[in-house]
Amino acid sequence: MPNVYDFSARLNNGEEKKLADYRGKVLLIVNTASKCGFTPQYKGLEELYEKYRERGLEVLGFPCDQFGHQEPGSDEEIRGFCELSYGVKFPLFSKIEVNGHGAHPLYKFLKDEAGGVLGDAIKWNFTKFLVGRDGEVLGRYAPVTPPEKMESDITRALGMKPEMAA
Repeated sequence: MPNVYDFSARLNNGEEKKLADYRGKVLLIVNTASKCGFTPQYKGLEELYEKYRERGLEVLGFPCDQFGHQEPGSDEEIRGFCELSYGVKFPLFSKIEVNGHGAHPLYKFLKDEAGGVLGDAIKWNFTKFLVGRDGEVLGRYAPVTPPEKMESDITRALGMKPEMAA
């Protein structure tokens, strides 16, 4: 049965990255944009990454320009914006499509595994997928869900007891 480890994607620096390199980690996969009302979520995503990366969390950002042309920049411009504006240190990938015929295979898989309330299509920037250490999709979160509201699900996926997360 396929899981996220069967896919690869190009990092923001042009290097091809196998998601199998993240085997055993909890993944938070997010389609992002720099000029969106939800862009400030970069701050919360980075905070979760900083807080839990040593326990096995990886946040993977996938810039996408399919929603209102809100990610018009080049990979280099996106990386610079994220680092300067939000201190982002989690991995950013090259800009991709998440819907339609050109959708990245990873996103086709994620949507098949965890459909949305109004169908499988990604409706907007900052849709989030939580993936367990075994590569299985644990949940899908709407763009309006701030990263901090996912913390209990993340700590559960990391195998942490509630009192350890405080």
